[in-house]
Formats: sequence, structure tokens, C-alpha cells
Amino acid sequence: MLDTDLCWQAVCARDAARDNQFVFAVRSTGIYCRPSCPARRPRRDNVSFHATAASAEAAGFRPCKRCLPQGASPAEQLDQLVAAACRLLVEPDKTPSLAQLAARIGLSPSHLARAFKARTGLTPKAWANAQRRAHLEAGLAQAGSVLDAALAAGYSDTRALYQHHDGLSPAQRRRQAAGETLRYAIAACPLGQLLLASSAKGVCALLFGDSPEEVESELRQRFAAARLQRDDAGLGDWLRQVIGQIEEPQRATQLPLDLRGTVFQHQVWRALQQIPAGQTRRYGELAASIGSHPRAVARACASNPLGLLVPCHRVIGADGGLSGYRWGLARKAALLQGEARAQDETTST
Repeated sequence: MLDTDLCWQAVCARDAARDNQFVFAVRSTGIYCRPSCPARRPRRDNVSFHATAASAEAAGFRPCKRCLPQGASPAEQLDQLVAAACRLLVEPDKTPSLAQLAARIGLSPSHLARAFKARTGLTPKAWANAQRRAHLEAGLAQAGSVLDAALAAGYSDTRALYQHHDGLSPAQRRRQAAGETLRYAIAACPLGQLLLASSAKGVCALLFGDSPEEVESELRQRFAAARLQRDDAGLGDWLRQVIGQIEEPQRATQLPLDLRGTVFQHQVWRALQQIPAGQTRRYGELAASIGSHPRAVARACASNPLGLLVPCHRVIGADGGLSGYRWGLARKAALLQGEARAQDETTST
């Protein structure tokens, strides 16, 4: 049973929330409408209320051509059109302009823009950018590179990714393992404490320090956005292989690596991996081999997250001195001496 007083209040307020609950009919025009109909409000004594459009038609009234009470309401129709626009905006092709989107939806650009913002709080362009950005964020951790993640998310290149001043860049977020769980293990070795961390792809950090707390702190700094899980048992075999290489440099480990850095850093790190054990290169020589500058090479070496496995200890200063090393000159000297001794033993035999 309809409460006629409440129904009349809804008609006076043009309450769209009551559209599917009843219709009202106007005796003077013979038309029935939705409560939200924008037409001129009729006199109360001319109005009757009906639970359904069918009951109003059975009483001899015809549907209003403005609010279309027997189908989806204009608001519901706009909801459907905005939902369709959202689907078009996430298609893998280039994001359509507002005019192109409006033409495909069947609304004017201004009408679509108002309806879209009223329902999503964003313009179509901002909504598409937010969705694409969310897709990028979800794929960064698993992608082979920032460019791979950008292309998969619908970007044509990576330029737009760095135009948002929102803290970490995409490359930084990927390097800091946003959304990932990294396993790590710590063990004593001839150089002090050794920490090995692994992602699903391979070893992403190999760090030296004087205490477990020190290497754990460095890991947290390097991968600030990751969830870290200690797993000494699961990574024990890899740790033993690395310690074996420290003790016997000729036993080079063959572990899968997950190196995270810029294109230039990767170029330097690949060059480091090509330096044979027992040999060294000056920063200038390494820079010349890749067409760069010694200072840039030195910075890339300093940012290397994989001690020993990416042998930045094999690079020395222009005067032949040890120069810098992220984990201390004493460890660098010990590694070089061990490799030189192993090389001499191999040559003498």
C-alpha cells in the first residue's frame, strides 16, 4: 500500500531514489511519470499514485515522453552510458579524446563530461590516466623493466610516467620492490656478515656488513617498499654457493639474478660481469669500453646491489689504487687478493 503523503513529497523533491518504487499520474493530461520527472509540477488534487507503470496504464494513462517511466530512467541511462565510456577508456588502443568518446557514446562532449564527473569524480581523461596508472603500479614488480610495464599498461613510452611529482618514480618503485615479498637469509662469511635476498626472479641483493642488523638495515633501505621475509633454510644452498666462491674464487656461482636499475646502470653492471676473476679495470678503461665517463661509471658501481656476483670490486682508480667500495676497502682488498691468488694457482698448475 502506497503512502500518498510520502509519494507526494518525493514528487515535489523530484527524488530519483524513488523512481522504481511508484509512478504518479496526472488526470488533466492523462500522463503518468516518474517521481523525478523534470516537467512542471501538477496540482496535488490532479495526481494519483500507482505502484507500477502497468497499473497506471491499466487505469488509462499513457507514459510521459520526457521521463520514460516504463524503462530505464534518464539517470540510469546515463549510468549505463558512463559505464560504457569507462570500458572504452581502458581499451588497449590509444585513449580517445573527449569528442571521440562522446561520438561513440551518443552524447555531446559537454553532457558526457558533466555526467562522467558527477559519477566518477574525475574527467574522462583523468579517469583513464588513473586506471592506466593503477595497471602500471600492479605490473611494475613483475615486469622485466619499467618500459615493459608501461607498454602493458597502455603507455606508448615512459615519458609520461615521470611527469607526476608524486614521490618515487616508477623505476624507483620497481627497484624498491613495491608490492613484492622478498626472502632473505644471513650467514657469517670470511668477509663478516653476508645477506642474500631473492625475489621470484632471482637474487636481488647480496650485501656485506659487520653485523646482521647492519645488513638488514641496508636491505630495508634498498627495498623500502617491499615486504621482507627471513628464510635462512630456503636460501641456505644459495648462501653456501656464494660463501664457496669467496673462499675459492674459481668456483664461480651461477645463480639467477634480478638486477634492478636504470638502462645505464645495467650497461655498467654487464661490463663488470665481463671482467675475468683475477683481473681489474680502471674506471676510465671501463668507461671508454661503453662510451661513458669515469664518474658516471663510479656512481653506477656504487649503486650495485649485488656484491661479488656483479664484481664492482674489480674496478680500481686511475693510479691503480683501490679507490672506493660500497662495503669497505678492506673487503675489496680481500676479494682481489683471493682472486689473484686463485689465478696464480691456476696458472702455476
